[in-house]
Amino acid sequence: MGNINPDPFTTRPEIEGTFGVVTSTHWIATAVGMATLEKGGNAFDAGVATAFTLQVVEPHLNGPGGDVPIIVHDTRRACTEVICGQGPAPAGATIAHYRSEGLEMVPGTGLLAACVPGTFESWMLLLRDYGTLRLRDVLEPAIAYARDGYPLVERASATIKVVEQLFRQHWKTSAAVYLPNNEVPEPGTLFTNKQLAETYARILKEAESAGSDRVSQIESARKAWSHGFVAEAIDKFCRTQEVMDVTGSPHRGVLRGDDMARWQPTVEAPLTYQYGRYTVCKAAVWSQGPVMLQQLALLKGFDLDGLDPAGPEFIHLQTECAKLAFADREKFYGDPNFTEVPIATLLSDAYNDERRKLISDKASLEFVPGSVEGFGSVVKLRRQEGHREAVGAMGAGEPTVGRFGEVRGDTVHFDIIDQAGNMISATPSGGWLQSSPVIPELGFCLGSRAQMFWLEEDHPAALAPGKRPRTTLSPTMAWRDGEPYLAWGSPGGDQQDQWTTQFFLRHVHAKMNLQEAIDAPAWHSEHFPISFWPRTARPGVLVLENRVPKTTVNSLKSRGHIVEMGPDWSEGRLTAAAKVGRRRRAAANPRGMQGYAAGR
Repeated sequence: MGNINPDPFTTRPEIEGTFGVVTSTHWIATAVGMATLEKGGNAFDAGVATAFTLQVVEPHLNGPGGDVPIIVHDTRRACTEVICGQGPAPAGATIAHYRSEGLEMVPGTGLLAACVPGTFESWMLLLRDYGTLRLRDVLEPAIAYARDGYPLVERASATIKVVEQLFRQHWKTSAAVYLPNNEVPEPGTLFTNKQLAETYARILKEAESAGSDRVSQIESARKAWSHGFVAEAIDKFCRTQEVMDVTGSPHRGVLRGDDMARWQPTVEAPLTYQYGRYTVCKAAVWSQGPVMLQQLALLKGFDLDGLDPAGPEFIHLQTECAKLAFADREKFYGDPNFTEVPIATLLSDAYNDERRKLISDKASLEFVPGSVEGFGSVVKLRRQEGHREAVGAMGAGEPTVGRFGEVRGDTVHFDIIDQAGNMISATPSGGWLQSSPVIPELGFCLGSRAQMFWLEEDHPAALAPGKRPRTTLSPTMAWRDGEPYLAWGSPGGDQQDQWTTQFFLRHVHAKMNLQEAIDAPAWHSEHFPISFWPRTARPGVLVLENRVPKTTVNSLKSRGHIVEMGPDWSEGRLTAAAKVGRRRRAAANPRGMQGYAAGR
């Protein structure tokens, strides 16, 4: 059939070299990651340095109080592994307690939405067991940017503007950090968070007091975080502060220092799915990652080769498969330590051959989870009418902040491959500036991931002490022809595994390079319940970038999709990196004017 896209439009070149590549959702973090490779660090050292920098330069999208899933391929171990940095619910987080507060669902902001912060311990595990550098080498850039300043991006300024009155009236500790000179900082302002810089500098000082041994320093840093002054400040704040949240009423938190002291990140094998030449690796059912694998299990029954990736058939098939996979997410997924999830069945040929029969040339307007005897729960749909409020004009793919700081979530992402072939894909999130008030002694706030729990005992994702919420965070890695090949991901809450799937299909079936596959027109379905408060769904709604051809738009409408048009460059913030022999390739998303890839 020939190349269906002989002259694809790209905003920038695909980066290529043999030394190493770094790509992230912020140019400063990418530069820090690349500098770490240049001074002799491996991909994992560079990942830790990149992650700490992202906490500083994208505070509206992630922070130290958040969580992270990480996928690594370590050439020394010759295996791909998942590090689960998703902290669990505190011991005091019982359904009975939340019900006693008069709540029907976990609030989307404030202290009741906080799980155990998972990021710091996870980066320490990565640095200790996979990295080679000292803590100072990977932490100093973040400390310097927090102390000396960095240019505030437009999205951060817009987010602060939306929650300005919340900060002024209720979250005054946040106002002290994010309203310098008592005003919303303009985009481009050299912005500082000196208390955060002091927190990390103190951790570094306590670490180095343990002596010159690298591992001893890391262990000392972990102690300062989970057993020392950080845990003590978090414990005190949650015990003593009543904090306003999305409910319109203040609540105290239930997170305690003991919860932090008890928890450590874990390492596990990824869930995988074979799709032609590719073995796709995702985190397990404590994340939404397997919905991408199930989309592929459904899509492999269709011939996508040669289809126009901006055409109606391609978009329709991916969207309809997503509806079925996400319906199964809602019914079945949860922490596998607490509930048995029939994931082998959900990814099996027999199951998906039956599910595929539900897909026709018309858009489904029904919410149709599958049936596996003895598993899952009844999903009650909360419908939302009309448009969602978005921060600024960027729309989908950026945080949505409404009354009392309502957040539907976004995050950051990075992918790194070094000269030796080590690979990392990570999606840090949570603890963003609009999730809860800044803890004044620390300079950062807690996360709000507990909003993904249900307050219904029979649900696989029901709230329970020590249980992980079913996170939306979803990095991806793939092998090709038996060799580690590709790392990619995107911020975007429930959209993550829609955009990452679309990217992969364009790369595999339309033979687009990484940058072409990122830049191509994108879309997302809002058919199923969102994972964030207030858990609403918009059945049949399909949001398309305005660059999707008019003929495609009209065809999708004729198939019954409820089409909404978004701005030209509004869908997704993907980054990707690939390894082919000695070659290292990378690409980053132009949307939002922040993401960059670097390499040589």
